[in-house]
Amino acid sequence: MRLRRQRPGRERGVAVITALLLTTLAISIVASLFWQQQVQVRSMENQRLHLQTKWILRGALDWATLVLFQDGVDHRQYTSLDQVWATPLADTRLDQYVERERVEGESFDASLSGSITDACSRYNLRNLGLGKGQLSESQIEIFERLLRNLQLDTGLARRIATFVAAGLPVTAGEENDDPAKQVQATPVIGAPVKILEVEDLLTVKGVTPAVVERLRPFVTVLPQATPVNVNTAPAEVLAALVPNMSVSEANTLIVRRKQAAWRETTYFAEQVHSESRPLTEGSYAVKSDWFLVDTRIRLDRAALDAQALIHRSSALVAGGGPKVVWIRQY
Repeated sequence: MRLRRQRPGRERGVAVITALLLTTLAISIVASLFWQQQVQVRSMENQRLHLQTKWILRGALDWATLVLFQDGVDHRQYTSLDQVWATPLADTRLDQYVERERVEGESFDASLSGSITDACSRYNLRNLGLGKGQLSESQIEIFERLLRNLQLDTGLARRIATFVAAGLPVTAGEENDDPAKQVQATPVIGAPVKILEVEDLLTVKGVTPAVVERLRPFVTVLPQATPVNVNTAPAEVLAALVPNMSVSEANTLIVRRKQAAWRETTYFAEQVHSESRPLTEGSYAVKSDWFLVDTRIRLDRAALDAQALIHRSSALVAGGGPKVVWIRQY
């Protein structure tokens, strides 16, 4: 009789434990399902934010090309820093323009900022090579002076020029500067690589990351050889164009330039040219055809920093506007 009284109690204990285990298992399954659903929702939301940043970037570049197009119409002879394109876009709120469900009390940040830089205000490393591995001695001299102004080893000039020239495409006759007419040689294993950006200089002996960072604000790599725009160039680059000119003298020219930009190359040459300061023909200009557009987009958790190269020439302005050459995202 005593054993029969204990069995129902034991059975009830087992039932309680079983019920607890089943409840725990059910809670775990439900929590797992909710977690998977939350991950999927978050993933879809991230994809949506990423897609929206892409569209904002596209709109920003459309705006930049429109500004450059209008500037090309208004100022056909020269490009200077007092024109509309040189005005940076301050941090602009986009919250009310982004399509999404509004949640009361929720903080949603969306902003856009950017700027346009004259790529021709920097020294174009493409100028160092003439094609088929040939070097431009006059351009090497200019680059040496730039390195000296930046307190870098001038011996790097010829090594960098050799690297640039070795990677240039095979060209014919006078078509060197026309990217559309260039014929790229058949790729060969171990063959020199064409320079595409400043970071590629790290493969040159003696060029360190510190050297690249020092050069970055003053040099660029464009698809074709270009003169330096004296209306937008910094003092270090301006002084490199003129033999025996110091950076302080170049700064004096910049102060004068702010009052009145040079509208023709002859005006600039008259102010700096002399027997001791012979200018290299074709190394300078007062108008630019290449521009860098930097864009910074913040959209809630998503962020996108991008740089685009835009080509604008008289022919492009007349035939439909500037063209985006490439976009690099960071």
